[in-house]
Amino acid sequence: MIKLVDVHKSFGDNHVLRGLNLEIDKGKTTVIIGRSGGGKSVLLKHIIGLLKPDKGQVIVDGVDVAGLNDREMNEVRKNFGVLFQGSALFDSMTVGENVAFPLREHTKKKDREIRKIVSERLRAVGLTGVEEIMPSELSGGMRKRAGLARAIALHPQVVLFDEPTTGLDPVMTEAVNELIINTQRDFNLTCVATSHDMQSIFTIGHKIAMIYEGEVVAYGTPEEIRKSENPVLKQFLSGSLEGPINIL
Repeated sequence: MIKLVDVHKSFGDNHVLRGLNLEIDKGKTTVIIGRSGGGKSVLLKHIIGLLKPDKGQVIVDGVDVAGLNDREMNEVRKNFGVLFQGSALFDSMTVGENVAFPLREHTKKKDREIRKIVSERLRAVGLTGVEEIMPSELSGGMRKRAGLARAIALHPQVVLFDEPTTGLDPVMTEAVNELIINTQRDFNLTCVATSHDMQSIFTIGHKIAMIYEGEVVAYGTPEEIRKSENPVLKQFLSGSLEGPINIL
């Protein structure tokens, strides 16, 4: 579904991606892991076209999006949903208006049809009867659910999750993990998530990819990742990767 080929990206003297290669399976969830500032969010922004590589290809469903103009990229983005770290709901809109926003922006559907889709998407993420509630009245977990309902409003092929469980307690983390699993399965989505949460990484991921120094240094199923002898990966999983890497 998505393929990154020899992707380089620098910001001034900071060379964030250094010839990164990654294939993301269609209809599966791939989790991107790595240290803070290591390029996980930069990778997501390349996939959705918010950043263009200095060199390399970003192929989405057979099309190299790095070469598209703004109008062409906007058409591609209709196949994407994004759940941001803080849910990024519009505080001045009700929950229903938030979920309806992409439908009003990108379709010519009538109000009655939009209301029906909004209700269906909210119900799919376990929220009912909240259309008239303001985001500020929701708990953190409910905001995540509302954000996901908006992300899947246009029935996208791909959903990107940026640190979906950050700031949540263990009980709510498990609830969000289950929500991601169920939504991916029910809508047959291709999902890409970034995460530092070990529980989430091994719970939601069909495949896990680790970025280190701008490259993918480990990739595989959760079982393969757990059994890997890669020293960088082992140090990260032990929770000590923020310091210098010991490869001896």
